[in-house]
Parts: sequence; C-alpha cells; structure tokens
Amino acid sequence: MKQVHLTVMPVRWGDLDAYGHVNNTLYFRYMEQARVEWLEALGLCLSPGGTQPTAPALPVVARIECDFLAPVSAPAQVAVSVSLGRPGRSSLETAHEIRLHPDGPVCARARVVLVWTDAASGRPVPLPDAVRAQCDAAGAPSA
Repeated sequence: MKQVHLTVMPVRWGDLDAYGHVNNTLYFRYMEQARVEWLEALGLCLSPGGTQPTAPALPVVARIECDFLAPVSAPAQVAVSVSLGRPGRSSLETAHEIRLHPDGPVCARARVVLVWTDAASGRPVPLPDAVRAQCDAAGAPSA
C-alpha cells in the first residue's frame, strides 16, 4: 500500500483514560480525521448539509481492524497516515499507521474497508473518479 496522506494532530487531555493514555476508541477517531482530511483534499464533499451541498455519495466503514502496539500519553502529537490498497467497484482497502510525531514509534496499525454508498438510498455506488484516479496514481492493484 502506498501512503497518500499524513495528518498530524495533538493528543488532547480529554483523549486520555483513567490509565493516563489515549483510550483505544480514540485511535479510530484519529484515523477517521485523517481519512476525512484526505478525501477533502481530493475535493470530495463530505458535508451532511450546512453551508455546503450534501454529497451524493459518502464512504462508510464496512470493516476495520486495528493492532495496538504502544500506548500514547499526553502531551504528544500523533502522525496518522492514509495508504491505499486495492480498489473495488464501490469499495476501497485503506491502511493507517499511527505513530508519535515526529520520529516516535508506531503505536497502532489498522486496515479499513470503505464502501461508497448513495447518500439517499444507502446502496453501494462506484468509487468517485477522484478516488479511483488517486488509486491509479498510487499504483494500487486492481480488484
């Protein structure tokens, strides 16, 4: 898989649990934030309304698995990468790596399958052209 995006974000005090490290559920939020930033950088609208029009198709998480390798405490910053794997007709395999920023250890690795769905019906739709083009540019293997 080839990395296509990197997000750096602070670890907030509220991210910590009673043990003084980032709660495992927050790793999924960090990955979500990185994915959203990547998709917005491609020009895709993910807004559910408000000042921007609602997107006709939205990615949903169909599968996620995460290996937690090291705890994260505050104060710290984490770097969360987005890498692309195999695109399908309406799905895309992605991977994330969360590490302490700037040069710390890898704290978690995850694989995520996204499925693009019609915002109104919830039915799968083909990948957006911008996503497919980035998969091609990244050399992601075809399904």
